[in-house]
Amino acid sequence: MEKIHGIKAILFDSGKVLNEPVTGSWLITPNFFKYVDKCKFDSISYEKKKEAIGQAGKHMKKHNLIINEQEEYENFFTYYSIFSKHLPELKLKDSDVQNIAKDLVYNYKKYVFFKDALELIPELSKKYKLAVVSDAWPSLENVFVTAGLREYFSSFIISSIQGVTKPDELMYKTALNELKVCSKECIFIDDIVENCDGAIRLGIKSFLMSRDDKEYSHNKILYKNYNIVRNLYDIRGFIE
Repeated sequence: MEKIHGIKAILFDSGKVLNEPVTGSWLITPNFFKYVDKCKFDSISYEKKKEAIGQAGKHMKKHNLIINEQEEYENFFTYYSIFSKHLPELKLKDSDVQNIAKDLVYNYKKYVFFKDALELIPELSKKYKLAVVSDAWPSLENVFVTAGLREYFSSFIISSIQGVTKPDELMYKTALNELKVCSKECIFIDDIVENCDGAIRLGIKSFLMSRDDKEYSHNKILYKNYNIVRNLYDIRGFIE
């Protein structure tokens, strides 16, 4: 791919593009096993845990609009209560469920940022307007604040506050409006093809982030018409 000229802004997804959960799972919080017996948890079949997560997930799908951390906590308290109900062998008390929900919402070190993100975000912000466009909940913003990165983003679009998720055009258009740029003046980076498609439909050049080597090789074969990158250093090579 040739270099892209005239770029004024960069829109970033958050998860798997800039950061990942410290536990390796978005819903296993950093202190999850302080309240859940790990041996009991590990002894439960994958299928049963998947079913519990699925049942809890139905609640979250019904609540698309979550505008602050208090509402986020209340919804995740319900989420983990349903999760607990479907895994009675864990014998979780209400206080355990409360603490897990609090850990998910108010533990702002629940995600770890990739080295290239920590290095390049401050640098890129000197030349481009930056935005986060993420399917996430309100606490994500404080994750960026705690990591010292929030100040570099002129726009911070969270799906639960918008009431829609990517690839709904509102997610991208809200960022464009806040940055005061048109679609041809920005690029978008996400780890999900469908989200890239949503940006492409608006005329935004998009990059599919595949940090995992096997995933990268797979995507290079499967998505030959997409711009696939391993990291943010690759992105910089296309626009500078």
